[in-house]
Amino acid sequence: MLPLLRSRSRLLKTALARPAAARPYHYTSNQVYGYREPVARSLPDYTEQQLSNRAQASNLLRFVTYYRSLGHRLAALDPLSLTPADPSALYQLDPKRYGLSEGQTFDVDGILNTGSSGPQRMGLDEIVARLNKTYAGSVGFEFAHLPNVAERRWCNELVEKTMATERGIDSDAKKRMMYLLSRSEVFDHFMAKRFPQVKRYGLEGAESMMIVMDELFKASSGANVRDVVIGMPHRGRLNLLTDLLKYNPASLFNKIKGNSEFPEDVPGAGDVLSHVSQSVDLEYPGGQSPVHVSLLHNPSHLEAINPVAAGKARAKQFDLLETMTQSSTSSPECDIGDRVLCVQLHGDSAFAGQGVVMETLALSNLPHYTCGGSIHVIVNNQIGYTTQSFNARSTIYSSDVGKIIDAPVIHVNADFPEDVAIATKIAFEYRNKFRKDVIIDLIAYRRMGHNELDEPAFTQPVMYKHIRGRRSVPKLFEQKLIEEGVVSQQEIDSIRDQYSAHLDQQLESSYTYKPEADTLKGKWSDMVISKADVTKIDTGVSLETLKQVGIASVASHGVTPHSRLAKFHITPRLNKLESGTGLDWATCEALAFGSLLLENKHVRISGQDVGRGTFSQRHAMLVDQSDEHTVIPLNHITPTQPGKLEIANSNLSEFAVLGFEVGVSWENPNRLCIWEAQFGDFFNGAQIIIDTFVSSSESKWLRQTGLVMLLPHGYDGAGPEHSSCKIERFLQLTDSKFEYDDPTPDNCNMHVAYPTTPAQMFHLLRRQMVRDYRRPLIIAGPKTLLRHPSVVSNLSEMGPGTSFQPVLSDAPSDSAKRVVFLSGKLYYDLVKEREAKGLVDSVAFVRLEEIAPFPWEEVKSTLAGFPNAKEFVWVQEEPQNQGSYTFVAPRLSQLLPEGAKLRYAGRRTLAVPATGISARYKAEQAAVIAGAFA
Repeated sequence: MLPLLRSRSRLLKTALARPAAARPYHYTSNQVYGYREPVARSLPDYTEQQLSNRAQASNLLRFVTYYRSLGHRLAALDPLSLTPADPSALYQLDPKRYGLSEGQTFDVDGILNTGSSGPQRMGLDEIVARLNKTYAGSVGFEFAHLPNVAERRWCNELVEKTMATERGIDSDAKKRMMYLLSRSEVFDHFMAKRFPQVKRYGLEGAESMMIVMDELFKASSGANVRDVVIGMPHRGRLNLLTDLLKYNPASLFNKIKGNSEFPEDVPGAGDVLSHVSQSVDLEYPGGQSPVHVSLLHNPSHLEAINPVAAGKARAKQFDLLETMTQSSTSSPECDIGDRVLCVQLHGDSAFAGQGVVMETLALSNLPHYTCGGSIHVIVNNQIGYTTQSFNARSTIYSSDVGKIIDAPVIHVNADFPEDVAIATKIAFEYRNKFRKDVIIDLIAYRRMGHNELDEPAFTQPVMYKHIRGRRSVPKLFEQKLIEEGVVSQQEIDSIRDQYSAHLDQQLESSYTYKPEADTLKGKWSDMVISKADVTKIDTGVSLETLKQVGIASVASHGVTPHSRLAKFHITPRLNKLESGTGLDWATCEALAFGSLLLENKHVRISGQDVGRGTFSQRHAMLVDQSDEHTVIPLNHITPTQPGKLEIANSNLSEFAVLGFEVGVSWENPNRLCIWEAQFGDFFNGAQIIIDTFVSSSESKWLRQTGLVMLLPHGYDGAGPEHSSCKIERFLQLTDSKFEYDDPTPDNCNMHVAYPTTPAQMFHLLRRQMVRDYRRPLIIAGPKTLLRHPSVVSNLSEMGPGTSFQPVLSDAPSDSAKRVVFLSGKLYYDLVKEREAKGLVDSVAFVRLEEIAPFPWEEVKSTLAGFPNAKEFVWVQEEPQNQGSYTFVAPRLSQLLPEGAKLRYAGRRTLAVPATGISARYKAEQAAVIAGAFA
């Protein structure tokens, strides 16, 4: 062994030899709530006889190995036969290249899996025929890139046993396939006839997708998987909904006619036809239990649903783990993925082209983000809108990006439903064995255009000449079964006629159909659809509990923390808790978290470096300085506390991680989900998630989320990036009412806050979980305020009867001549300047702590406290075209005394958040402060 390899081997042995309690948290799930180590699987090594065979027949072994690696390049995967075989693969898979010749026989034990054990001699011709049947038929396998030897061997043995021997598809199974295929075609034809102007994104050409999904549901039921969470785009969505997922066609047809999917008394903007969702319990013969299938709502932004589905699947599994642990009849032993399966469907061009795919894949094996392995199904049309594959990707297959996580890939020709079923079974077995992602590349075609109103021959005349000259997949399979004597033409006609008649009946029923609100059930049954936002609610906690939580938040539990933490974090916090004064931001945040944990609420905070905090302020996890053993102190407030804090230090992703947290928040209203950006503007990479899920999911789908986004914000000379969380974008996305005289209650879709005290932060976080509904909360969080000597709160500000205050103001005063409105960090600079100028009596400050929903009544009552004020100013650090000004100015102006105008003080309009020239920044900042008093 080389010295380097020996060194690595010693390191690995040393690490794994440590007692479990002494291993770093990176190695064990016992120390950190929510941490799940990847499932490790191994196989026994080859026997001595098998090793001998492999050595003696090394040429044959090389030949078989290359076939396993390259056989897919010879496979007949394209139903249109437009993709030629790879000539280099033909060359490399010639037996003569390996010194093999006809007539030779070999003992293939340990070289090729024949389905039987022990010595077995085979001739070269038989071996080649078996390899062709296994690896170069209508299914192609890519396992050779798997770095784990056990996984590769397991995959090869399973495939060789399954593909080259009896495949176990009986007549009943074939009839079931035909049934699904035929009904899918009937549905598409029905829609084309009854709704010819509707873009339905039918499944024609890829009907075998229905077989994939049916096999996955059946396999899940048989493996005691209780929940399947599906994220999928538009292609074939209506087919899947109305058939396997039992969605009421009358509801669908009612929607197509332009009616709302919600009852008349339920507010909501609704969404388009191809985004509807469904949850249903399915039972399969021989299954261990019914399987609950959830097809999630899907925005049109391609692949954005992927991380959401993964997050929901993980959260669902965690809830099951808790239920099983608490049950006296069920074993608590349950790995992530045992009971919940995530299925993600993709388009071929989208899978290859959308960055969120790669980001989601990168989460798949991370200990705080794994959902136990997703099954990816690429419904491969071999075209993206009008873009052919050579313009859509830089790789051979659209699935190749999956190799970034070493996911096995199974390519299958969608024209062969039986092979599709076998490929699906193999994929499910792999995922269930290794709890890792696997990809099914269902290579099909698209009979119509991107939608049914397109003409695809404008851009792909050759492809569509082939497509329009061939029989459909259902018709081909029906003819095959007729020839095999499995089914008669009369039976086929009966299936088609009955389903067509059923759809006609449902169309008739749609004229009187009354929708129901399919929301707030199960875990959400204690929640309500809010009619108006409640911003003030008692979120205080007893002082005794707060002290208990605060002390527990820095308890080391045997961990030896860094000496600086003991001096500057732990001891000061304990002293301030004892006095009840001077509590900083991180302490009040910890009090909010811990008090919620004691109230049977879970807290999950996710993002880059959230355990320590970007600004080294949080330290919610303490790491032992000798061996990196880690403890989360707030998980040990009491021995029996019901709630847990999960600190999920993420990879360097925003899009996928924020989407993942949306999915987690959708699953259970009793889990406070927080995504913290390293700097406020990092959310830029996740704008699609914000636009299509965070700000609008309740309006579009009645899907509530209490997700909190913490976005560090504030100008401190950092330059164009990392100064601003672009609060103006979030305000633009809110639907807070625009007119004070509007009698409609302000039922704002999400809250946007810029708090200036630690106690306010405490109340904001608790309010998220105390209310009986859930709304997203966007917090422009602090940076320099984290340690500012003036930015402290007393314990009494969080005691019983206290609550979040949307507006903080100076005391009412008859002497104030000017009222300065503002938000955030700038307040402390202005207070200092006001004192220096001797203007304490004449200038009053009013802080908008919550900007949306706009605090109309609080601002109005505050203004009444300054009856002699004649000047009114809005001041902000951000440029005039950014920040809160454009949102607050037209609203504030409605509340000012008659004839009064609101003056703006701040930076002029800029194309960037801030200058990168330090001298200019200082001059601008000085001018902003001076402008408030000019």
